[in-house]
Amino acid sequence: MSKEKQDVKNLNQNLKKLSQITEWFENQEEVDVEEGLKKVKEAAILIKASKERLKKIENEFEEIKKEIKVEDNKEI
Repeated sequence: MSKEKQDVKNLNQNLKKLSQITEWFENQEEVDVEEGLKKVKEAAILIKASKERLKKIENEFEEIKKEIKVEDNKEI
């Protein structure tokens, strides 16, 4: 599997895990503080990784836009 496909898969997996963590908190009548702390730490790691991947994706889009602009200028 290519690095990009794995990153996208990881991004999707991260979002799914974050959703599961959110559901866990929503379904608790009384939150176990220790377990809640573990979930918050896990969520923080997932959010950081997801933000990094989204930034890479944004940069890739910017590069594509630049390439298209250069190609358009060559045609003129």
